[in-house]
Amino acid sequence: MNAPASPALDAFWMPYTNNRAFKSRADVPARLITRAEGMYYTTASGAKVMDAMATLWCVNAGHCRPRIVGAIRDQAGELDFASNFSLGHPLAFAAAQKIAGLAPTGLGHVFFTNSGSEAVDTALKIALAYHRLKGDAGRTRLIGREKGYHGVNLGGLAVGGVPANRKAYGNLIAVDHLHHTQNLQLNRHAKGEPELGGAAMADELERIVALHDASNIAAVIVEPVAGAGGVLVPPKGYLQRLRELCTKHGILLIFDEVITGFGRLGAPFASQFFDVTPDLITFAKGVTSATVPMGGVLVADHIYQDFINGSGAAIEIFHGYTYSGHPLASAAAIATLETYAEEKLFENAHGLAGEFERGIHGLESLPNVIDTRNLGLIGAVELAPREGAPGARALEVHNRCWDAGIYVRAIGDSVAVCPPLIVSGGQLREVFGALGEAIRATA
Repeated sequence: MNAPASPALDAFWMPYTNNRAFKSRADVPARLITRAEGMYYTTASGAKVMDAMATLWCVNAGHCRPRIVGAIRDQAGELDFASNFSLGHPLAFAAAQKIAGLAPTGLGHVFFTNSGSEAVDTALKIALAYHRLKGDAGRTRLIGREKGYHGVNLGGLAVGGVPANRKAYGNLIAVDHLHHTQNLQLNRHAKGEPELGGAAMADELERIVALHDASNIAAVIVEPVAGAGGVLVPPKGYLQRLRELCTKHGILLIFDEVITGFGRLGAPFASQFFDVTPDLITFAKGVTSATVPMGGVLVADHIYQDFINGSGAAIEIFHGYTYSGHPLASAAAIATLETYAEEKLFENAHGLAGEFERGIHGLESLPNVIDTRNLGLIGAVELAPREGAPGARALEVHNRCWDAGIYVRAIGDSVAVCPPLIVSGGQLREVFGALGEAIRATA
């Protein structure tokens, strides 16, 4: 039985954490982060740990970058808050313009939120409202994908496909799910995009359309590369075929780019990497390098114009958040995007993709490794589960890496790697060296 939690820790109900276990650990200071700079954390116990996960797939520019920190400090002393409900402040417009300037052609409008979860729910609401505006009010069903992660708000949970996230809340709204894209029989240890089965996997949408009829389906939402579901890279042709089918049936296609946006694949958005343009893109995380919470939805020009021209004198969409386009978040976004451009961090990610691929696939022959997969600067090693203890082996590898000064993330039976875009080739070799030692030491 765990020892009682310290009163100093008990008030904070930690998210996605076994609170009883964490708060009763003898080495809690070793897991409390007190400082960060560049690629590294410093813990309360004084240890240095390399952040090989961009913390939660989000610190793309690295930690405590001076330009971004300075922009936030300056803005806090000039304008702490102003509403964007029928008022506005200049930085929100400037941030939106910069983000739209990076987006795929034809997605030139930004609706700001405060997180990826809010961005997903906003995109789903825009899709539902759009069909109603166009006279297709029957289009209310939403299609997600197994193993997909779309945040923790009710809409995102409904279209998400991670069972542990959904089981406590029951069926939420009218949804269906495509199968996930992982097929170890066809594409085990694929380097980059798997070669086989992509179009056939996407064709499952035709089965769902036949079941529900296209006139009842509003949108399909997928992550171009599934992150929290275990880093699942789509096979060649998969996203292209989804785009074709959504266009054919009048269904909006939403890409959840909360993880893949802002350089993870070496391009501003995964949509550009795959050369597939959706109708809506959700973003968050990397837009401010996680310094201040911000998210948003990139909206196709034709959708935006239909709302603007079709709503008469009324508010076009009755939706928004108190902090949408917050001044500090807007300042952070502008400084972050300028940092990416000035330091050529997207180009760095592109240039290091081969080194990353060699590192992660160099682990494929180690004990208990059943798959390795990668794209850009994101990848995972999947381990065979222990009988009766799924996830235990990956968690032990995570703990061994932490003790060795490297932070990676256990996701079920997979171990994910997703470093900041400032990472060097030498640091990647250090990460994969430590990960390999941890796998070898874990029975």
